[in-house]
Amino acid sequence: MKASRRGLALVPWSCAALISGCMVGPDYHLPESAVINSSAARQDFVSSADPALSGAAVPESWWHLYEDRRLDGWVEEALKSNTDLRKADANLERSRAALREARTLRQPSVGVTGGVQYAQLAGEQYLLPITLPRDKYYDTGLTVSYDLDLFGGIRRGIEAARADDEAVEAARNLVRVNVAAETIRAYADACGAGLQLEAAVRSLTFQQQSLDLTERLFQGGRTIDLDVTRARQLVDQQRGLIPTYEAARRNALFRLATLTGKPPALFDRELEACTAPPRLTRALPVGDGAALLKRRPDVRQAERQLAAATANIGVQTAQLYPDVAIGGEVGSAGLVRDAYTSPTNLWNLGVVLKWQANQSAARARIEGAKASAKLALANFDGVVLAALRDAEISLNTYVHDLQREDTTRKARDEAERAVRESERLQATGRATALAVIDAQRAYAASEETLAQLETAIAQDQVAVFLALGGGWGEDTAGGASTVEIEKR
Repeated sequence: MKASRRGLALVPWSCAALISGCMVGPDYHLPESAVINSSAARQDFVSSADPALSGAAVPESWWHLYEDRRLDGWVEEALKSNTDLRKADANLERSRAALREARTLRQPSVGVTGGVQYAQLAGEQYLLPITLPRDKYYDTGLTVSYDLDLFGGIRRGIEAARADDEAVEAARNLVRVNVAAETIRAYADACGAGLQLEAAVRSLTFQQQSLDLTERLFQGGRTIDLDVTRARQLVDQQRGLIPTYEAARRNALFRLATLTGKPPALFDRELEACTAPPRLTRALPVGDGAALLKRRPDVRQAERQLAAATANIGVQTAQLYPDVAIGGEVGSAGLVRDAYTSPTNLWNLGVVLKWQANQSAARARIEGAKASAKLALANFDGVVLAALRDAEISLNTYVHDLQREDTTRKARDEAERAVRESERLQATGRATALAVIDAQRAYAASEETLAQLETAIAQDQVAVFLALGGGWGEDTAGGASTVEIEKR
C-alpha cells in the first residue's frame, strides 16, 4: 500500500521533470456501453422491407427529389434568411471566438506598461526620514510569462472548448434540418389545405343540391319536415368546414413567409391557388440505423457534449497539482531626467509556482465533473434512442398511411361507380333524383377523405426526412462534412 502511494506521488514530479507535460484526467473515447455501439441501433429499420421504402442513402438536399423548382426556391431562401438560422450562425461565431480565446492560454503572455506623473513621494516609503522633493517620475516595463501546463489543465480546457464548439456547430446543423423541413411542411400544408378546400366545396355543392331537392319534395308533399331539417344540417356542417380549410391555408402561407425571413403580410398569394401538395411517388431512400446515427446533428451534438464533459474532468483534476509558470520583466523607473540610465533600469527572470494546499474544493469539483460526464452519457444514449424512435415511428406512420390511401382510393372509386350507376338508373326511371344526389354526395365525401389523407401523406414524407436528419451536408451547409461517430 505504501509503495503504491509513493508511486502515485511520483507521477506529478515525473511530469514536471519531463516538462513536455502529462495530461491528467481520462482520455475521451466513446464508451463501449453506449447505446450507439449496439448492433440493434445500427441495423435496418423495422419497416425497411416495405416496397415504399428504399435502402439507398438519403440525399442531403432531399427536397430536390420532389422536382419542384418553386419549392427549391423557398427552401433556398429559408436557408439564407431564416432568423433562427441566423441566430444559430451567430452563436457558432461566438463559439469559435471562445475556442480561439482558449487556445491563447498556450501562448506566452506579454504585457507592456508605461506612465509619467508629477508627484510628491513619501520618504517613509523608502525608509528615509526626509521629505522628498516634488518631481516628474516615469515607469515603463515589459513582462513576459508562460504557463508550462505541466499537468495538462490548459490542454484539457482547449479540448473541452473544441468539443463544445463542435457541439454548437452540430446544433446549427440541426437548425438547418428543421428550417428546411418546416419550410417544406408549410408549403405542403398550404397546398394540402387547398386540395381539401377544393374537395369540401365540391361536397358542399352536392349537399346543397340535395337540400334543394328535399325542399321541393317537401313542398310537393312527398317527404316530411325532418328530412329537410337533416339535409339543412348537413349543408351547415359542410359549410362550416370551408373557413377551417381557408384559415389553414392562409396560416400555412404566413408560416412560409416568416420561415423565409419575410413579414406575414408578404406571403405568396400565388400559392393560394395551389391544390397539389408536394409528394414523392418513388420509393423513399431511408438508409439504415448506422447511417441515421452518423447523419443526425442532434446525435453529433450530444456526443460532442459528452467529449467536453470528459475533458472537463481533466481540467478539474489539474487543479490538484502545482501551476508552474516561467517569466521575466525588463523595465525602467525613476526620475524623468534620469530616464533609462543605469540607476533606473531593472530586470528579473524567475519561476512562479502556485498550489492550493487545501484540495477539498478541487476534489469536490472533480466529483462534480465526473457526475456531469455521467449525465452527458445518459443524455447521449437518450438522444440516440430518440433518433431511432423518431425514424421508426415516422416510417411506420408513412407506410400505414399509404395502405390507408389504397383502401380510401378504392372506396372513392366505388362511390364514383355508384354515381354512374344511379345516373344510369335514373335515366331508365328506376332511381329518383334524390338517390342520384345521395350517391354524388357520398362520392364527394370520399374525395374529401382522400384529399385529407393525401395531405397527411405529404406531411408524413417530410416527417420521415426530418427524422432521418437530412439537409445539412456539403451542398447545404457550406462545406460541412458528414458526421462520423465511430468506436474509439
